[in-house]
Amino acid sequence: MNITDPFDFDHDRERRTGFPEVIYGQSKTPDEITTALLSIADRSGRALATRVDGDHGADIAASVPQAQWHERCRCISVERTVLPRQGQVAVICAGTSDLAVAQEAQLTADLAGANTELVADAGVAGIHRILAHDELLRSSNALVVVAGMEGALPSVVAGRVSVPVIAVPTSVGYGASLGGIAALLGMLCSCAPGISVVNIDNGFGAGIIASRINRLACQGGIAGES
Repeated sequence: MNITDPFDFDHDRERRTGFPEVIYGQSKTPDEITTALLSIADRSGRALATRVDGDHGADIAASVPQAQWHERCRCISVERTVLPRQGQVAVICAGTSDLAVAQEAQLTADLAGANTELVADAGVAGIHRILAHDELLRSSNALVVVAGMEGALPSVVAGRVSVPVIAVPTSVGYGASLGGIAALLGMLCSCAPGISVVNIDNGFGAGIIASRINRLACQGGIAGES
């Protein structure tokens, strides 16, 4: 039986898409993640692994030069070549329980070259907390809004801003939330315009989309350019 080489990395991806191949760490061994991080970072100067087993994350990062272990979001980042940050991406997190997904989104957008800011614990149960950040929301080039439970926060945010909103449903919530499906459906059914929705708990996907919007906005010289 022939098996494709598991270490045949797509080193051309950064040229095509603007960001190197990202390692999805779940179900991979520590050695596989380490090998991938070293190979990609040696070529690109930066690398990212997501969903790394928390029992091994710190040890893997210690074995890769200039790697950082981000314990809460279970990511490992390597940034040997520091990109100049531009524009602004804001990540809004409904509750502390959603922080892991929000931090994954923020880390991704940051590594992709965006200035980022995280607003935590700003869910609809305390609506005054998000209203206090109107200036930040309106001056950003893209917003990532992370929420579980009923997933209402992106609708509230999108009704107040003219910039794109990337909604991220999380698997946070009691039984009827169905592991994030209730939040996902709520976001998909939002009546507020300007919302796009990524998969449940997909902070990485949201961060990449936001960084691309931010880069295009900066090329056009609109809000958030630094």
